[in-house]
Amino acid sequence: MNVAVFTTRYVYREGKPILYVFHHDEDGAWEFIGSDKSVNETDYMIIALEEIIKLDPSVLELADLPLGWAAYRDRTDAPWNLYLME
Repeated sequence: MNVAVFTTRYVYREGKPILYVFHHDEDGAWEFIGSDKSVNETDYMIIALEEIIKLDPSVLELADLPLGWAAYRDRTDAPWNLYLME
């Protein structure tokens, strides 16, 4: 079984690095985005988790990220930093 996740066109179509991962508490949704600060609703896409893993296998390190938590990094070769979303 595969899971649908949220990302942006910048990550999926333009190849921008995944720098933020959110595991939303309210619905269990996963969100994978880059550093773009000006993302709006029309920039988001729903794709299969397996597509995200193909783009960046390091996201597998976050498979156990609890609901309501997020992870970020400054660049793709940096370690993930975890924090509780407010």
